[in-house]
Amino acid sequence: MLGDRLRDLRAQHGLTLRQLAQQADVSPALLSQIENGATDPSLATLRKLARVFDASIAALFADPDAPEVHVSRPGSRPRLSAPRGQIAYDRLTPGRGDLEVLQADLSPGDASSPEPWSHPSTECTVVLAGEVVAEINGEKHRLAEGESITFDSRLPHRYRNDSTDAARIIIAVTPPTP
Repeated sequence: MLGDRLRDLRAQHGLTLRQLAQQADVSPALLSQIENGATDPSLATLRKLARVFDASIAALFADPDAPEVHVSRPGSRPRLSAPRGQIAYDRLTPGRGDLEVLQADLSPGDASSPEPWSHPSTECTVVLAGEVVAEINGEKHRLAEGESITFDSRLPHRYRNDSTDAARIIIAVTPPTP
């Protein structure tokens, strides 16, 4: 679905694969693989593409045919990959544009981004397993299994696993602009 949407956006903006690659500072080969469904893009790549289209990341996943009822099953969820040391996300919701729910596994030392960043949404994160530090507007909040945090995500933020054990979180964002 993402590949088709990316191809459509590229056509709407009158861009060739090479032009989009240059504007997004990614390789044409990577874009081709994304459009053909051969690879899942990283969150950093999605952010670059969204900037070129002056759109939210959620717009890249917009699906006008999203079902009214959506069942998400492990192993068949779209994945937002990340470089080593950063977390990858599994998308639990379809691309309707009203809500984004993501699941992430954090290995010891992993972080959601190299530096805190912000976006115009409300965000709620629940720790399903382990312990996570939510760094929000320079303040560190240590969250244990079962605890959650909700905040205005216009405040610079990121998540880190500073422990020696793996952690799992669920992040809900509305409107979806992660």
